Amino acid sequence: MVSARNALYDRGILRTRRLQGGVISVGNLSAGGSGKTPFVLLLGELLAARGIKFDVLSRGYGRRSRGTRLVDPAGLPQEFGDEPLLLARKLRVPVVVGEDRYEAGRFAESRFGPQFHLLDDGFQHRALARDFDIVLVTPQDANDRLLPAGRLREPLHSLRRADAVVLASGAAAEPFLLQGQLVWRARRGIVPNDVPPRPVVFCGIARPQNFVLQLKAANIEPVAEAFYRDHHAYCEKDVRELLDLKQRSEAGGFVTTEKDAVNLGGYLSALAPLSVVPVKMELADAANAVDTMLHKIGERKRGT
Repeated sequence: MVSARNALYDRGILRTRRLQGGVISVGNLSAGGSGKTPFVLLLGELLAARGIKFDVLSRGYGRRSRGTRLVDPAGLPQEFGDEPLLLARKLRVPVVVGEDRYEAGRFAESRFGPQFHLLDDGFQHRALARDFDIVLVTPQDANDRLLPAGRLREPLHSLRRADAVVLASGAAAEPFLLQGQLVWRARRGIVPNDVPPRPVVFCGIARPQNFVLQLKAANIEPVAEAFYRDHHAYCEKDVRELLDLKQRSEAGGFVTTEKDAVNLGGYLSALAPLSVVPVKMELADAANAVDTMLHKIGERKRGT
């Protein structure tokens, strides 16, 4: 369905709509696990360091609400989605969720003016015109297949629409047959802090084994693991099962991700001692990358 709709945009049958402020899209080809949210956080931090005002536009995947809504950082993932809540809490900028990202952008501009918009998970959302398209790829993408046989939402040749391709998690450029796109290299890591001895690791993310490997690379050896579906909303039963797993494995506590901490909500304290591990993204030659991006956006806004 997505590919058919995108083909209509390519043929000019459907029209994209443009916001006043510059739109920077961060997306990927696969169904999760490439590091979009950590990259949005990184890009937001880089813009904020330059004094550039921006907001974030997101679909709000997994939320039960409908329509366009301004994320309340003190709210619940059921209202706004786990990743928009995480972005709002960490970046401390307006985050707007909505099925129609153009309407979300119009809402943001009516409230905060025509500033920059970071479009989270926007590569497949063709209805909103963007001024710079960033796409993250991983080594797994190079040999993956389209859904439902694999995890790819689009074929590799779709990267021709990108302005910048981010080689994440050690991906090489050669398999993606890039032609004219900027090539950026990013490294994703974790920042473990006060991890209990012999922890139970649990998470509901797209590629949980990557998190386990990062923990082990930081000399943290979990004694037990519990994995859930991406964006898992934790309930009392989950907490009881995790506490039982801790007792059976004689673990010293728990370790999980920031996204899972958002989804735990009020159950967070029941799993003490618990270490919530941030995921950090680093971009090689970040200053030059941002300079190039802003220059290209400026050219496009001026129509040159």
